[in-house]
Amino acid sequence: MKGTKLILAALIALGIVGEGVAKENVIKLGAAISLTGKLAREGKYVKDGYEFWTWYVNEKLGGIKVGGKTYKLQLVFYDDESNANTAAKLVEKLITEHGIKFILGPYGSSATFATSAITEKYGAIMVEANGASDKIFTRGFKNLFAVLNVASQYLQGTIDMLAHLDPGIKKVAIVYEDKLFAKSVALGAKKHAESKGWKVVTFAGYPAGTSDISSLLLKVKAKKPDVVLGSGHYQDGVLLVRQMKELRINVKAIGETVAPTLIDFVKNLGKDAEGVFGAAQWAATLKFSDPYIGSTANFVKLFKEKYGYEPDYHVAESAAAVEVYQRAIEKAQSLDPQKVRDAIASLDFESFYGPIAFDELGRPAKKGMVVVQVQNGKQVVVWPEKVAQAKPVYPKPAWK
Repeated sequence: MKGTKLILAALIALGIVGEGVAKENVIKLGAAISLTGKLAREGKYVKDGYEFWTWYVNEKLGGIKVGGKTYKLQLVFYDDESNANTAAKLVEKLITEHGIKFILGPYGSSATFATSAITEKYGAIMVEANGASDKIFTRGFKNLFAVLNVASQYLQGTIDMLAHLDPGIKKVAIVYEDKLFAKSVALGAKKHAESKGWKVVTFAGYPAGTSDISSLLLKVKAKKPDVVLGSGHYQDGVLLVRQMKELRINVKAIGETVAPTLIDFVKNLGKDAEGVFGAAQWAATLKFSDPYIGSTANFVKLFKEKYGYEPDYHVAESAAAVEVYQRAIEKAQSLDPQKVRDAIASLDFESFYGPIAFDELGRPAKKGMVVVQVQNGKQVVVWPEKVAQAKPVYPKPAWK
């Protein structure tokens, strides 16, 4: 199958792995990533983020110094074809056949849930950046660390913002892809909305991979909600907006998870994307400092020069995961997995991505999220107010 093919030649061509680097002078990081299948769009951003920080360490910082010796990072990728079971098998292959103990996470909560069980089983470490389901962190794992906020927090900012803008909101409909991440987001949103006194008039899932949710949306329309919240991935977000327009479901606000934060959301939907809110782990306009790359702005500049597009939060959080390994190995001054694991657990620093520290379950201890909105064809940060680029456009104009 396609997933069993290593992408090593491509890494050499990109200059991430030098053909002349001796085995004893490299530190290998392994990952199974969605390079094909439903999640390939998001998977590309993950791959680009991993590659960028690896390139930056190797080419701009000269590698990682451990015990007087300099090491280069080497990425070893497999394509999991957007399948969690395949991802688990490939991570096991990376550990048992390639001997890699430092694993980067896949894309998506289902794949992260499956692969992190494998790393824990073999005593390998996983630093993951793209699996947010709360369930991932309920198993007492000691070797799992995440740089992104958990799923139940995704839509809290959107709800807080809307409650601040309009105390008169009374009814909300929540629809979600029936998979681990999206359902976790929806459950968190339901609880938070009810805490604001909102009535959840629809709380319903739809099958993963569906191309038609019109019957569900007709039920939503009949309930006349003030707000519709959608939880899923890119394709789900586009589908929700398209079919809400087709059915002329006009509400005060539409809030989603992943989709509105991606460049392709605006390219695909055009003016129909206007006014939609999205939850983001990070934004290119935030202002953090980083001793290695200088600032968030410099990270954005260098990434755009190299890849030709402005990084979104998937790119940034993926790059941050590699930086976690870099910093931990430098701090541990060892390649011993246990010592590196302990160093990760004790990290507490500000990066281009924001504050990075971990709680006892391996979740972010200090990091928040932002809300973006599509305004005039661009995604701008509108919440929290202290980091906002613009005020939210509210209520959402009726469909044209």
